[in-house]
Amino acid sequence: MRILLLGKNGQVGWELQRSLAPLGEVLALDSKSQDYCGDLCDLQGLSATVQRFAPDVIVNAAAYTSVDKAESEPGQALRVNAEAPAVLAAEALKLNALLVHYSTDYVFAGDGVTPWQESDAVGPLSVYGSTKLAGEQAIQSSGCAYLVFRTSWVYAAKGNNFAKTMLRLARERDSLNVIDDQFGAPTGADLLADVTAHAIRAMNYEPKLGGIYHLAAAGETTWYRYAHFVLEQAQAAGVSLMVSPANMGAIETAAYPTPAKRPLNSRLNTKKLQNALTLVLPEWQIGVARMLTETLEK
Repeated sequence: MRILLLGKNGQVGWELQRSLAPLGEVLALDSKSQDYCGDLCDLQGLSATVQRFAPDVIVNAAAYTSVDKAESEPGQALRVNAEAPAVLAAEALKLNALLVHYSTDYVFAGDGVTPWQESDAVGPLSVYGSTKLAGEQAIQSSGCAYLVFRTSWVYAAKGNNFAKTMLRLARERDSLNVIDDQFGAPTGADLLADVTAHAIRAMNYEPKLGGIYHLAAAGETTWYRYAHFVLEQAQAAGVSLMVSPANMGAIETAAYPTPAKRPLNSRLNTKKLQNALTLVLPEWQIGVARMLTETLEK
């Protein structure tokens, strides 16, 4: 199996280099790759890369993810999140290849308290969400074989993430306020990568498994409770903090305005995925604790 991986140095892309390796030959690219084009802003270059490498599977882990910046750069976000996936889908169709792509709960309006199902009506609140939805729709309408994984609150031990930010602020400040009315499940890039590899292998035997799936860790929390868990784990590991978990402040989204509107309900119903692939998704605390162990040991 020949696999083309785009976005190799992102959080998910980094883990995918590991999880995809046992499946076959992997060509991993980023925007700075030389021999092949991995820049999602270069649509002609992307097309030429797919034609030249002729993969059996294309895994697109690259995206425009600056949610607030997208409000002032809608064209750039659209190019990367919608137009590039459309090109990849068209090329995948020509090659009879599988396209794997990652999307987000931001395609929904973020209201209510019920976890979103794949069949629920979409209604993005931001440019970022709108462009990610446009990418999904381009792939669906292309006619290619595809797997689209909608996920939420992604983190990894590599690079920056919410937990690391909370640890830094709790060391530097004497007070810390965190949003407590947005609900979701922190989801590890390693979990996304492992499920992706499992799904690709399953698709080899059962092509009808293709489609859109929700993929997130089990359980739910808020950013405040997430931060509370992180600081508790750090304290237990002997990390010196200026702000203890008990002294954190809980605030509402309205108290922290941002250029892009955030969904209050980022819960994702993952039953379709678990049933289709016979998987059990771990509770979010398991992955976060593991990530913190790696982070705090450095």
